[in-house]
Amino acid sequence: MSEQKTLSARAWAELLLLGLIWGASFLAIRIALDEVPVVTVVLHRTGWAMLVLWIVVAVMRLPVPRDPRIWGAFLVMGLLNNVIPFGLMTWGQLHIETGLTSILNAATAILAVIVAALVFPDEKLTKRKVIGVTLGFLSVVTTIGLSALTSFDPRSLSQLAVLGGTLSYALAGSWARATLGALPPQVAAAGMLTGSTLILLPAALLIDGPIRFDLQPVTWLAIAYYALFATAGAYLLYYRVLAMAGSGNLLLVTLVIPPVAILLGALVLGEALHPRALAGFALLALGLLILNGTFARRRN
Repeated sequence: MSEQKTLSARAWAELLLLGLIWGASFLAIRIALDEVPVVTVVLHRTGWAMLVLWIVVAVMRLPVPRDPRIWGAFLVMGLLNNVIPFGLMTWGQLHIETGLTSILNAATAILAVIVAALVFPDEKLTKRKVIGVTLGFLSVVTTIGLSALTSFDPRSLSQLAVLGGTLSYALAGSWARATLGALPPQVAAAGMLTGSTLILLPAALLIDGPIRFDLQPVTWLAIAYYALFATAGAYLLYYRVLAMAGSGNLLLVTLVIPPVAILLGALVLGEALHPRALAGFALLALGLLILNGTFARRRN
């Protein structure tokens, strides 16, 4: 395994900015849900972001893939990284707090380690990874409570739906490495969002009915934020941070997102989280720091 990169001041700043952008997206999505149905909320997210990223690809004069197999991979990637997780998590936010959704969403990093270990020979579970993953699972159990596994009310189902979304994210990460790793990241992101939009457009029309554009200004502001800033802009920023900080350090963005979402949920929506959710986040943070190798580097 390559040595972990040292974060520069610029890398830290952009990593924190990425966490702030993604953390605020949970509030924006919840605001949009007051007026827009679930599938259409997700369609707005992928559709507008897709247009922005293809403009970026055109301005950068990047080659557009023509191989049908790559476009098939885009469809699968769009399903795994957008349609399923965005849909499950957006539906989940109808019944649980934005902060709780963000905490459960952070478990993506834990599941990604497991999926990668099962798929790729060079991603074996080391002792450090096993400890981090174990803490991650304990954090999930602590956060949702054992009752969520036995009582299937809307709140419990919503928590499980968000966890299902995190598993889909983890599968998407391995799929991207296996099929899209040779493409420029801007092209891969634009193609993925195209695949997800092609799936979501007929689904939204079938499930939600005709798409309404006579929305309240606050709803359009929320859509603009989570589609343009927290999706298109965040993807571009994500790859910048990845290049500067490395994939291991990029895990640290996961620690920034929940506090932002929790704070905004409390200030804007008056949400209050159960203490076990905060305890679960503390366990998750410890697990992510171990996966990141933070403590191992400090001992050296």
